[in-house]
Amino acid sequence: MPQNSPTPWPRGFWNLMFTQFQGAFSDNALRWLVIFPVLASVSLSETDKENFAGHASLLFAIPFLLFATVGGWMADRYSKRSVMIGIKVGEIAIMLFAAFALQLEHQFLQLAAICLMGVHSTIFAPAKYGIMPEVLPTSKLSAGNGILELLTFIGIILGTFVGGWLAEALVHREVWSGVMLAGLAAIGLMTSIGIAKVPAADPGKKFTPNIIGEIWSHMSVMKADRDLWRANWGNTAFFFVATLVQINLALFAQKVFHLKPTEQAGLQAALSLGIGVGSMLAGRLSRGRIEYGLIPFGAGMMALAAFALGWPGITEAGFAWALGLLGLGGGLFIVPIVSVLQHRPSPQTKGAVQGAVSWLSWVGIAAAAITQNQLASNAHFSYGQIFWVCGAVAGSAGIFVSLSRPKAVSEMLARWRRR
Repeated sequence: MPQNSPTPWPRGFWNLMFTQFQGAFSDNALRWLVIFPVLASVSLSETDKENFAGHASLLFAIPFLLFATVGGWMADRYSKRSVMIGIKVGEIAIMLFAAFALQLEHQFLQLAAICLMGVHSTIFAPAKYGIMPEVLPTSKLSAGNGILELLTFIGIILGTFVGGWLAEALVHREVWSGVMLAGLAAIGLMTSIGIAKVPAADPGKKFTPNIIGEIWSHMSVMKADRDLWRANWGNTAFFFVATLVQINLALFAQKVFHLKPTEQAGLQAALSLGIGVGSMLAGRLSRGRIEYGLIPFGAGMMALAAFALGWPGITEAGFAWALGLLGLGGGLFIVPIVSVLQHRPSPQTKGAVQGAVSWLSWVGIAAAAITQNQLASNAHFSYGQIFWVCGAVAGSAGIFVSLSRPKAVSEMLARWRRR
């Protein structure tokens, strides 16, 4: 599409945005629909509750570790639009299976449904991120990613809240929660049909079942491009921090503030608003380019906010403000990183690179689930101290970017002064 086109966004862009929002919402609604009743149980110990929350998050992550290369191969071999439409059809079937598992109140089947949604998201992610540079000009890529990340994390936060609300409102009638999620998947299927048609990037690409070999090969491609390589690890660190914050937030709010899942709306809204403002602000400040200087700023804000979250005696209002600051920093941090990951690979390798990026993202997510369990159960960290671990990781990422691109911030500020 020509950059001087009067149309603000290409045809089908908002279909892609809503389809992604719906998927992020439904993923998390199902996951927390299963987790929240366990956290609210009076018959389980705190250790059992922490273990279950960690295991549920880990089960959602495992498919990404096993099938990310499949998603990358499909995103290159077939039209990314076709892949997303097919995945939405599969999501309807998964949610109907989830409704069956919820009706039986069978935890094993419910966890299996979470795992299947992990497979769904594994295949969807490379196509979703890979299609962005195919339908957007470079000048709109950062702004487009700002909108994408905004809607993704709003979907995550709202899905978390709605999952908790449904868990309380439909006790012993959980089947209707699954039916509603299946209905949302059907709406997502309809919107996905309106996504812009794009040709397959590499129709002759062969599938290689050697997962580790494929990941290693794609990582070698990324390593040859210094910016792509660093962005890859920054993305992994972000998902580690985001997941650890999300798991810890639910436990902290219940244990320290004694809030039920449905009473956490204010905290979830603060985080959601922060992410939304940060993502949109990052797209706005980038002004048609990938702005590396925003990354250390975002990392620093995340680190400061995480330190405040763990401060002994923090009030609920102060905690909400700190969550908003953390979300704001997260948006500033991740938007330029995602733009680098989309823009730098060649057209023939975008899907494969996104598959490897997705795989490492879920290494970070799985590591966060394990870390939460180990820090709380074995190292006896308080929930506040676990937030400090989040801050230390975010701060380290910011320091790394500052040292590896020492002029990024000064050059960004100079450009702002010239405007």
